[in-house]
Amino acid sequence: MRDPAEPDMDQPRTNWAGNLTYSADELLLPNTVEEAREAVRNAAKLRVVGTRHGFNDIAGTTGTHLSLQRLDRVVALDSAAGRVTVEAGMRYGDLSPYLHHRGHALHNLASLPHISIAGACATATHGSGTALGNLATAVAAIDFISAGGDLITLSRDTDGENFAGAVVGLGGLGVVTRLTLDIQPAFAMRQEVFRNLPLAAVEGDFDAIMSSGTSVSLFTDWHGNTVNQVWIKRKVEAEGVFEASSSFFGAKPATTDMHPLADHDAAHCTEQMGVPGPWFERLPHFKMEFTPSSGEELQAEYFVPREYAVEVVKILSRWGDRLAPLLMISEIRTIAADDLWMSPCYQRPCAAFHFTFRRDWPAVKRLLPGLEEALAPFHPRPHWGKVFTMSPRAVQARYPKLASFQDLVSTYDPGGKFRNAFLERYIDGDS
Repeated sequence: MRDPAEPDMDQPRTNWAGNLTYSADELLLPNTVEEAREAVRNAAKLRVVGTRHGFNDIAGTTGTHLSLQRLDRVVALDSAAGRVTVEAGMRYGDLSPYLHHRGHALHNLASLPHISIAGACATATHGSGTALGNLATAVAAIDFISAGGDLITLSRDTDGENFAGAVVGLGGLGVVTRLTLDIQPAFAMRQEVFRNLPLAAVEGDFDAIMSSGTSVSLFTDWHGNTVNQVWIKRKVEAEGVFEASSSFFGAKPATTDMHPLADHDAAHCTEQMGVPGPWFERLPHFKMEFTPSSGEELQAEYFVPREYAVEVVKILSRWGDRLAPLLMISEIRTIAADDLWMSPCYQRPCAAFHFTFRRDWPAVKRLLPGLEEALAPFHPRPHWGKVFTMSPRAVQARYPKLASFQDLVSTYDPGGKFRNAFLERYIDGDS
């Protein structure tokens, strides 16, 4: 199977899931930052396309698509400062072993190691962990090409608020070429999976359950009185010996490796059964060497303040019959608060409710408005890279720094070179 990060020049350019065909006039793959700058100068309209793991038109354009997949090197590793600088096209699955073998680690990883670092940070993509921020919170500095072709650097140390506005930039400020990330000493982890967690335990002990490991995920189809699977990833000493858990809030340990979808091959998943291993081989759900599924799916995700998580669980448990015809699996995770303007976790620790649907957009589009209405009292913010039907006005109302972000975009892209239909709807739109 072709690497999902590599565009196929002989086929229509689509996203990973196959639900979108891009309408760009051309696709450019620069070999250097100077070539990327020249492409920006020459384009009337331009958007960057990454590893294409978005499910909506956030990366769409009717002008030029720019892929930075050839800019995928480590630029500098500063062990003393605890930082690494990488080119924007690098993927987490490539950076992680590089860091580990030099004694370093990232604070968190998403489910898929296949995604590009720049694309993940631009959309506030996340892993899980009550005490862990999303992937963008590791960014200490960012380099990008503005609409005029200038190379701009903003850093946490020197640029304060503008930096906080630029990191989750949604592709609106320019073409990110490099990122400097905070790193920490490498660590080992083990992963255990438990089955059939009573829903009553989730409702009664949500915080204790979600903070029981470094990273915790609940997988459920919202049917019955149990959560299908609990995945718990914990830090351990590299040579440590541990006693396997016999139960977890009423759930029983899995006796074999599991995939979140019962009918899928667990060989695609990171190692379980409590076997210790490097952080980057446990934090993701899926291994780098496997494409995690056929891609024929649609994903939606909503972030709510963590204090409302139990109320949302109760609502969704009543939605089982309505979700069943389309839902493949749902996942619940927690993410720490941050100060990044356009992050769904801006100034609030969140619980994220993720839905993997069958690839039937007409049916999903009919389902989502009712689901979003049910969640509305809890102030949901949708994942920027996934499907949702919330109105632009409703989305905008969730972001206190929206006006400041609009001003920041105008500073670096006054003519709207990087603006597309998605940004016009959800950043500039008023209906």
